[in-house]
Amino acid sequence: YHPAPLSEQSPPDTFVVEVRALYKLPVEYSITSGDEKGYFIIHSSNGVVRTNKNLKLEDFPVNFKVRATDSSNAAIFNEVEVKVEVIDENNFPPVFPSSLLEERLPEHSPATQIVQLKAQDNDTGRNGFLTYGILNGQGLKFRINETTGILYSTASFDYEEEPTEYQVVVYAEDDGIPEKKRGYCTVVIKITD
Repeated sequence: YHPAPLSEQSPPDTFVVEVRALYKLPVEYSITSGDEKGYFIIHSSNGVVRTNKNLKLEDFPVNFKVRATDSSNAAIFNEVEVKVEVIDENNFPPVFPSSLLEERLPEHSPATQIVQLKAQDNDTGRNGFLTYGILNGQGLKFRINETTGILYSTASFDYEEEPTEYQVVVYAEDDGIPEKKRGYCTVVIKITD
C-alpha cells in the first residue's frame, strides 16, 4: 500500500488508508512493526489506518507492516507493507531584509548593475527556492536577473530630461507547493546630476 502523501500539518485522526484482507472469516488488523514512533493507529476490525498524533516531516517516509490475523486462530495471518510519505508544506513567504532600499545612479551611466537583492525563505527544498522579478511598469528601464537578484539599469538616464527618481518594486517568489508565496521590496533609484 502506498497511500497519497499526507501534509505535515495533518491533525491526529486523519484518514491514511484502508487495508483489506480477503478471507472467508473475520480478521483482526494490527500494526506489527515499522511505526516505532507511534504515528499511526489501525482499527482492528475494518483495517482503517489513521494518524495518531502530529507528524514530524524529518521522520518520514515511514514503512510499517500491517498484519491480518484469523480472529479464532492466531497462527493464521498475513502481512502487508504500508509506505507513508509526508509533504513539506510551504510555511514561509520570502522576506527581504528591508522592504525599502534607496540607491543613487549618476546620470549618463551606461547600463549597469545597481544593487543585488537577496531574500530569505525559511522553507527547505523547492519551497525555499527563490526567483526574482519586477512587479511594476518601470521594467523597461530596469531588469533583474531572476536567479541572482541583481537589479540592472538597461539604459543611461539624463538628469535634466527625465524623472530623477524611480520606484521599482521587486518580488522574490518561492517554488512552493501547494501554492507559491512572494515577498516584496521597493527600490527607490535616484538619478544624480
